[in-house]
Amino acid sequence: LCRAMAQLVHDEGMCIDVATGGELHVARAAGVPADRLDALHAEDGEVARAVVRVTPGVEAHTHEYVMTGQVDSKFGFGLASGAAAGAAGAQSAEPPRERKHVTAFFDSETPLTMALTTNIRQIRNDKKDEAPWRDATISVAGANGNQAVLPIKVRTRGIWRLNNCEFPPIRLNFARGSTKGTPFEGLDKPKLVNYCRNNDRFEQYLLQELQLYRIYQLLTPISHRARLVRMTYVDSASGKTHASRLAIFLEEPDAMAERLGGQMLEQQGAVKADLDPHQNLLFGVFQYFAANTDWSTLMLHNVELVIRPDGTLLPVAFDFDFAGAVNAPYATTDPKLPIRHVRQRLYRGICAPPDQLAQIFAVFNEKKDAIYALYRDDIGKLLLPEFTREALKYYDEFYETINDPKKARREFVEGCRE
Repeated sequence: LCRAMAQLVHDEGMCIDVATGGELHVARAAGVPADRLDALHAEDGEVARAVVRVTPGVEAHTHEYVMTGQVDSKFGFGLASGAAAGAAGAQSAEPPRERKHVTAFFDSETPLTMALTTNIRQIRNDKKDEAPWRDATISVAGANGNQAVLPIKVRTRGIWRLNNCEFPPIRLNFARGSTKGTPFEGLDKPKLVNYCRNNDRFEQYLLQELQLYRIYQLLTPISHRARLVRMTYVDSASGKTHASRLAIFLEEPDAMAERLGGQMLEQQGAVKADLDPHQNLLFGVFQYFAANTDWSTLMLHNVELVIRPDGTLLPVAFDFDFAGAVNAPYATTDPKLPIRHVRQRLYRGICAPPDQLAQIFAVFNEKKDAIYALYRDDIGKLLLPEFTREALKYYDEFYETINDPKKARREFVEGCRE
């Protein structure tokens, strides 16, 4: 299915069968309204209404490999035999939709204390894009106070941090059924953001990144949930403790998509016309708020797409360590951009008229007190005072810009480059 074919079918007044999220996206991008689409299959387990395909008994006198309308075709139910009527009249109970990713792990923000044991030298040497899964165990105190030790698999991931950090970001893989009765219940393959350097200052950068995930969640549920943990890293080869640092668990993409009533769409090439206008605009303003330019919706770089059943396509930002609000010493800007330091804000979102921008600014203004309060709660207090002052002062500059019509117009209207 391509856009041209979808547009042709729509122009002829016909409906379109879409069997995947990609086909749904193509059809909606071609301008086909949701009520003209028949979604016959959904990967999230939702049962669609049945449509009976009929073989009319018409022989097209073409090559036998491409004939599908004759009586004995396997591509439908025959009319003459009564098979079509029987199929249409068949009744079956529709099973309730089952959520695949049900977990209470992110419902609490209280940091858990746990230990990860694996061959650290082996993990640190796994630099390839598709590194193998490695054996590991993870232990945490259960609800009854007893220590739960779970065998898991771990695999490295990432780009810059994979090749430059002392301990790379990893993905955990919990065995099916192994998490029942533990704090990890319902998790499958979550990401774990680890320390980059084993010192206190770099731990502050990780906390600043966590705060951006928390702020994003305050602004919109169309974002990843995150939870802080205190992780002890143990080398399985020597039995020695390698480090004990804060780390971040991130909600899995599929779990996030399910929570939002959609599914993930891993397809590059999305442009402005494909994306939900309001969410896309909020996404861009948030990136400006965080001073994050390290993303691309078109290339799915630090961006994920969630597609809902009606074809609505939602962009979701993640991975903020290159953001000016974090201000990590290793963060740099793309030399193609007209800025030279990550603390320089640059709006890279979609162009929009002032009235639409005002709606997004209103969301940020409404959430301002709650955003600043994140730096006074138990997690915010883990930041050193100098880091808190630096962050809030930086946010003050953002709010000064969006609430000054001249500055807002200069940054978001005149400075917009799509």
